Amino acid sequence: MLPATFKLCAAISYQNLRNMTGLRRQAAVAISQELSKLACRGTGPSTWVNQVRRRSSLLSSRLEEKPFSEVEMSYIRQGEEALQKSLNILGDQEGWKTETVLGNGDRVLSKVLPDVGKVFRLEVVVEQPLAALYGELVDNMEQMGDWNPSVQQVKILQKIGKDTVITHEKAAATPGNVVGPRDFVSVRCSKRRGSTCVLAGVATTHGAMPEQEGVVRAENGPTCMLLRPLPGSPSHTRLTWLLSIDLKGWLPKTVINQVLAQTQVDFANHLRQRLAR
Repeated sequence: MLPATFKLCAAISYQNLRNMTGLRRQAAVAISQELSKLACRGTGPSTWVNQVRRRSSLLSSRLEEKPFSEVEMSYIRQGEEALQKSLNILGDQEGWKTETVLGNGDRVLSKVLPDVGKVFRLEVVVEQPLAALYGELVDNMEQMGDWNPSVQQVKILQKIGKDTVITHEKAAATPGNVVGPRDFVSVRCSKRRGSTCVLAGVATTHGAMPEQEGVVRAENGPTCMLLRPLPGSPSHTRLTWLLSIDLKGWLPKTVINQVLAQTQVDFANHLRQRLAR
């Protein structure tokens, strides 16, 4: 039999239900039902206390959860839609044209899509484990300007849950200032599916970063990076980067294509140098 003190606690829990609503009431009902079961089974005090502690911890964590606002849900949906659209593009192997192939095996492909325009696809193998790339590209994304000359600054404007962030990125000037100052506001979504990591993004708007005078607001998207362990060599990672950018402004397509393809090649080289440190 449970001591009288424990029985009293169970009774009080039932009484308090009258003053609870929503999630608190649902969780409290579940705990109270468990108390009754334990009382009937004659579970010892130490077992009972441990189980209540676990349930109380679960209740507290649920009560601390804050539902996302409509605006936050909109950002989450934008990120997930960009992720799915990017995967669909990468999954279609037809129609890709080779732009660049390097001696180390790195290559850039391109394809023109009716509803997106020209997209670029970088395929490389990096001699580092997936966790190292994920840490650099996701956990340390605000440090990208330290090692990628194409990026002047990346700043996280808002985090939403564990998978979604809103970022502001300033692009560095291209050699000869062929492409003038550009910046981007994007929603980014990171997901892990088994041994594959998907980092997707698309252009969005955010009140904390309106368009800046003297800077052209370019648009990403959809864009994504796929990170997968190299089969048979888990210490190496295959990186596929789908790049789709509208640089805006009056720029010849030949210039845009050259800049974007070279940007991907340079990115792979600088990433390797960063990770080698």
